[in-house]
Amino acid sequence: MVIRKFVNSPFADSQSLMSKTPSPSKLRPPSKLKWLFLGGLILVVIVGIAAYFTGRSLRPYHIKGQQFEPVPAYDFTMISSRTQEPTSLSDFYGKKFTLIYFGYTTCPDVCPASLSAYSKSYDLLSKKAKDKVQFLWITVDPARDTPEKMEDYISHFRPNFMLGMIPRSAEELKEVANAYSAYYEKIDYGSEAGYLMDHSAGVVLVDPKGVKRLIYSFNTPPEDVASDLEYLIKTEME
Repeated sequence: MVIRKFVNSPFADSQSLMSKTPSPSKLRPPSKLKWLFLGGLILVVIVGIAAYFTGRSLRPYHIKGQQFEPVPAYDFTMISSRTQEPTSLSDFYGKKFTLIYFGYTTCPDVCPASLSAYSKSYDLLSKKAKDKVQFLWITVDPARDTPEKMEDYISHFRPNFMLGMIPRSAEELKEVANAYSAYYEKIDYGSEAGYLMDHSAGVVLVDPKGVKRLIYSFNTPPEDVASDLEYLIKTEME
């Protein structure tokens, strides 16, 4: 009896393939090797993140305000809207960074916007930094800005941060404004509200040593001012 071998038989092919296909256990990497690989990958990610944040912390801080050549600030004495007593810029030396701004209570737009922005800067400060910052608002309209009027205006913002300053004479106002490169001019538009005062809107920062350091232009983001103050207080007063 002759037994024929069916080479082309589908059963023969399947048996041949099964004999050549490796078992599933040989296709999968060992479990221990897989976890070692994943652990190494996670370690690389953690090291990369740590290096990124370390690099950021080591970068030098970039001051946002426009910097002056360090020169002594012009000291002045005016009448405080709060105490109605003479108050000097130098009263804050050794204690606070002082922001100096020129404006007036009847200002229709720039002053409300500026005082609102600096109130927000103050709100963004840490509790420790808040105690080391003072905002002096010098009126360019002393004929109409009485202490009571200035205090009422400031009460809508941050009275513990802002202080009204009233020049004792036109000559004193001019002298102080010139020292801080502040512009102001009386303009009568013939309106029922009376005259207005055109004025510059920059804010000058004087440090606790009595040195004029920075100026912030109108519309400087409150976050930038707060960031500068936090940095300066931390590096120079702590």
